[in-house]
Amino acid sequence: MNAPDFFRRSELGRALWTFRRECLWVGVFSLFTNLLVLTPTLYMLQVYDRVMASQSGFTLVALTLFTVLFFAVMGFAEWLRSQLLVRVGVKFDEFLNSRVFDASFAAHLNQSSQNPVQSFSDLTSLRQFLTGQGVFAFFDLPWMPIYVAVLFLMHPTLGWLALAFALLQGALAWWSNRLTAPGYERQMQTQVAADSYLTGKLRHAETVHAMGMLPHLRSRWQALHEAQLHAQGSAQERAHRVQALTKFMQYSQQSLVLAAGAVLVLRGELSMGAMVASNALTSNALRPISTLVSIWKQFVDARSAYGRLETLLQAHPDENAADTHSANNISALRGQLTLRDLTATVAGRTQPILHGLNVEFKAGEVVGIVGPSGAGKSTLARCLLGIWPQAQGQVLLDGRPLSDWPRDQLGAQIGYLPQDVELFDGTLAENISRFGELDSAQVIAAARATGIHEMILRFPKGYDTPMGEAGNLFSGGQKQRVGLARALYGAPKLVVLDEPNAHLDDAGLAALLRAIATLRDQGSTVFMVVHQRNLLSVADRVLVLQAGRIAQFGPLAPTRN
Repeated sequence: MNAPDFFRRSELGRALWTFRRECLWVGVFSLFTNLLVLTPTLYMLQVYDRVMASQSGFTLVALTLFTVLFFAVMGFAEWLRSQLLVRVGVKFDEFLNSRVFDASFAAHLNQSSQNPVQSFSDLTSLRQFLTGQGVFAFFDLPWMPIYVAVLFLMHPTLGWLALAFALLQGALAWWSNRLTAPGYERQMQTQVAADSYLTGKLRHAETVHAMGMLPHLRSRWQALHEAQLHAQGSAQERAHRVQALTKFMQYSQQSLVLAAGAVLVLRGELSMGAMVASNALTSNALRPISTLVSIWKQFVDARSAYGRLETLLQAHPDENAADTHSANNISALRGQLTLRDLTATVAGRTQPILHGLNVEFKAGEVVGIVGPSGAGKSTLARCLLGIWPQAQGQVLLDGRPLSDWPRDQLGAQIGYLPQDVELFDGTLAENISRFGELDSAQVIAAARATGIHEMILRFPKGYDTPMGEAGNLFSGGQKQRVGLARALYGAPKLVVLDEPNAHLDDAGLAALLRAIATLRDQGSTVFMVVHQRNLLSVADRVLVLQAGRIAQFGPLAPTRN
């Protein structure tokens, strides 16, 4: 069965369309539930109009037994559709969580304005709405005209009264959205801003405490927090206003319908049983609308979450689905790089960081990248890896655009040491092996190449030492050497080192020089951003950047005494 255009147009829509069979069964169970919800109405009609008139105890017992049986069937149908929706929510999350994770990571990598962490909250919000009472209200809503039609059959006045209350509650739902949606949006924005600010400062708590910055940062956080409290208070005040009006309308509806029925009974146009039953029937008819009004915030949140997730997934398509190159292509990687009109920019800056670079690097050579601060060295290093978000032109790896290579496979052939080394939760061995399939021999080889093998063996747990323990004992240079071991793991064919000697002592520098020489001997292409001339002794050629342009590229000129 082909999906309608609405579901085909979006990735989320296609995901929802895969659960159409489950939704169909929810509709079937809703059919039984809404039919059997008439049981109390029919029971009261029979008790008042038949049992009371006939004074038959047997009839009362039989009616009661049938009613209890119908209630049991109705409860079972309610339970089945609830369980089914819970399973749909879990499967929906499992279907999308990896995709959302990848897209959120890509958004953060591309410096997107969207908060990547918000995406997981959006997925949770959407899943919870799919398993909540709001979905039942949408399945029950089509039955409202049937209940109203039954009321018209009982008496036109009751039908018109129920229809009037339905229109009033529908208008209330629309007004509730207009009144509360902007407030909830402002509340969410201010909360995200306050939480992000606090998280960022806690990450650098030592610096904040050492330099006495806490009072000033606290005052800024308090301003953001107060803005959040104001937005939250305003949103809640409006929501409470809607809730009060909703309760007033519900209580008024029950009393007015009962009063109208009593008038009709006094006129002889309605029986006593029908009067009582009409009140229950009207409540059943209006229940879906009342539920929609009460869960409107959840619906608005789910709709906003759906829109943000859809925008995220559209902006960052599934790279794995587009990969067309096999693992054999990756295994034959040579590491030859070519730059064609490479230009790198950044938002808020009028001039590009890199200006139309055209250069070719040979496979297996060691290239030193030097230049003054702000020349674009680190930006070039990230462009060589294809991780700079705003780059134009081409970076060709073995003659193919870097973006054409499947990143999951290409990553195993790339080593990268950034300026700020980040080690992750896990053991030392897992960090060095990049959290992939752990090859002990290669882990030890990478550690030996950077001179940290003996240091790791001195830990009680050796390579199984968690980073939570080792991180507090490592110096900046030792962390950098662990990061270097991670970059060298698996003998990658392309290695980019951004100021690899920034925190190294003499022993660490000697280990780094040996590691670079080993990489060249095994045919790897190595780029290193450096400031110290002694490290350039292992470079085959040196690229000098000035103001984002190539000022010189060739063998290192000998120093003069």
